[in-house]
Amino acid sequence: MKRWGFAFSLLVLVLANLPHPTDLTDLSYLPARGALSAQAPAIPPAASKAPVDTFRVVRSYPHDSEAFTQGLEFVDGFLYEGTGLNGRSSIRKVKLETGDVVQRRAVGAEHFGEGITLWNDTLIELTWQSQVALVYDRRTFQPLRTFSYSGEGWGLTHDTANLIMSDGTAALRFLDPATFRERRRVTVTDAGVPVTALNELEFVKGEVWANIWTTDFIARVDPATGRVTGWIDLRGLLPARERAGDAVLNGIAYDAANDRLLVTGKLWPRVFEIKLVSR
Repeated sequence: MKRWGFAFSLLVLVLANLPHPTDLTDLSYLPARGALSAQAPAIPPAASKAPVDTFRVVRSYPHDSEAFTQGLEFVDGFLYEGTGLNGRSSIRKVKLETGDVVQRRAVGAEHFGEGITLWNDTLIELTWQSQVALVYDRRTFQPLRTFSYSGEGWGLTHDTANLIMSDGTAALRFLDPATFRERRRVTVTDAGVPVTALNELEFVKGEVWANIWTTDFIARVDPATGRVTGWIDLRGLLPARERAGDAVLNGIAYDAANDRLLVTGKLWPRVFEIKLVSR
């Protein structure tokens, strides 16, 4: 009996020290996204001749440090944000200046929320592995309908005619906003090397900008060809002491009316307004 009692005590001790799902600073319990971080080539690729910009911080704003940011967009004076994790995913309308969440809708626990974009009067949200896109009324956040797709859902943005989706590979899919039918796709490359792990997306002045998962780089992509036309190096934007667990750069929002670029990350305490600086 003593041996059984000792074994039980040891088991309790081990379980007590495992990361708990409510601890959002340690996300090592999450399944790996296809081990892409181990497979991805150097960013930028060694042979790249694409220009690399750095940044200057204009201003920073408060951000919910428990928001696992998966999608970000700035429209009509507000940030719209999609957050992830099963049981914690949500869509939000956020006041940029204060970080206050003025509207929120939880996503079903069966879904891991991913990228979002606003299209006309709707907000469209991808899910990671559910293979379903959720469509909401933009004003009320009430669900309207769903679309299905193959593979994983990562980032989502749009141009004037298409939704543009990433799936964690080097592909960008261009979709019919009314049906989610795929119209075409391009492979994102730099110096002939496929750029994988394309994550959160934003359409900026005719280019698709893509966070590269687990890195502090944003790729600027020609949507016609998939060629990387430039890189944005955001290393050092958030000090390492303020980043823990899976707190990686992920979130690009462009305020077209005021020509402002806003960026943040998963579990980051701040949203940064930045200006690009040529090297």
